[in-house]
Amino acid sequence: MAAVSVERLVQELERLKQEMDAGRLKSGEYDQRLARVIQELRERGLDADRARITAALDDALRRGIITSGGREHLERRLGLK
Repeated sequence: MAAVSVERLVQELERLKQEMDAGRLKSGEYDQRLARVIQELRERGLDADRARITAALDDALRRGIITSGGREHLERRLGLK
């Protein structure tokens, strides 16, 4: 399997936020789906270096796609911290 692109990661995070904002996901469901996204990333890897991943997470935080806590969680789970 090919590595996951940073763009796809951000798209998945955007999709989760939109579904959460629309009320289609409860908090527990959001957590489960995010865990699946992270598991896929850990299995397949990301096709970017640390700086590019960090920049993408910074941008997602700035645009309100993720919270600062969500960013920290992703960094820990992806081994960036």
